[in-house]
Amino acid sequence: MKKSHPIRRTLLATAATVSGIVLLLSLKPASDPAGSVQAGAAGGAPSAQGGVAAGAQTLTGTAVQTDYGPVQVRITVNGGKITNAETVQQPSGGRSTQISADAIPKLNQAAVAAGSAEIDAVSGATYTSAGYKESLQAALDQAGKAQDSGAQVLTGTTVQTDYGPVQVRITVSGGKITNAEAIQAPSGGRSTQITGDSVPKLNQAAVAAGSAEIDAVSGATYTSAGYKESLQAALDQAGKAQGSGSEVEAGGSQDAGGGAEAGGDAGSSGAGAGGGQATGTQVLTGSAIQTDYGPVQVRVTVTDGKITNAEALQQPSGGRSTQISGNAIPKLNQNAVSAGSADIDAVSGATYTSGGYKQSLQSALDQAG
Repeated sequence: MKKSHPIRRTLLATAATVSGIVLLLSLKPASDPAGSVQAGAAGGAPSAQGGVAAGAQTLTGTAVQTDYGPVQVRITVNGGKITNAETVQQPSGGRSTQISADAIPKLNQAAVAAGSAEIDAVSGATYTSAGYKESLQAALDQAGKAQDSGAQVLTGTTVQTDYGPVQVRITVSGGKITNAEAIQAPSGGRSTQITGDSVPKLNQAAVAAGSAEIDAVSGATYTSAGYKESLQAALDQAGKAQGSGSEVEAGGSQDAGGGAEAGGDAGSSGAGAGGGQATGTQVLTGSAIQTDYGPVQVRVTVTDGKITNAEALQQPSGGRSTQISGNAIPKLNQNAVSAGSADIDAVSGATYTSGGYKQSLQSALDQAG
């Protein structure tokens, strides 16, 4: 047998070695492990831009005015995810009632599924869908603002003025008002210009003063008065929710707690429909219920599983309704505290108001449950 030439054997061995190295390199995984980890992290909890921060919160968005009525969204965020979405206000009356009844549940479901305001409009409800998305984004923006454990986002009462409603939302951190904004303000005609001029000044004054003791803006007397009243109502909540022990500088020492208002940090537990069995303090705001004579919205304070205070944020007003509400609401508030639930009797002569009150009260208690 003819022997191979030594140089040829060397060349063959070298070629085999190179081929082996190439084969080994071709077996390397196509994706880099570090790249896989980064991709997984990117798919985690959405940011405040897309929507949510970690921790349990109940957050209320801005009331967005549409051509068919206001839309306002309230969400519950837990563990960095939207766990519940509902409307506090929505278009009603005539055809709008049917459209809202069809569209709102779909929008609520879409918000929870998407975990952000990037949801599709419901066919046939373009204006309602747009208002919903805007209010939802405003609620999610709050989650980005209140990421430290000492921060609260508190929403004041809706105050009716001669030119439209005023409602204030504040952020309290480290015992100070760090941000103030109007989520409802008079609009339309001259009111839009007055609001555009006065509300930024009122917001700045609230942060600077740290209380509702602020001067009215010249030329905006009614808006200023409504702003101050709603601001004080928001600050009052900080005094009622005594979980964290920090002080709010609002005309005196007030404990800013870990309680939950629409737009504040949700407590870890709360009262059920029967008064509940939770410890700690929560301030909970029910849905705004539309009645034949106007909206009814209830806010309750729950301490150690019991309703310790109840009040109406919205109630029918104007003409005879003002007198009826003035007589009925105090009785309903008292009954709610006494019963510790929404199982209370209607006030004689105020059937619609009583029905709306009970429904809003139950929705507030459901948040704690």
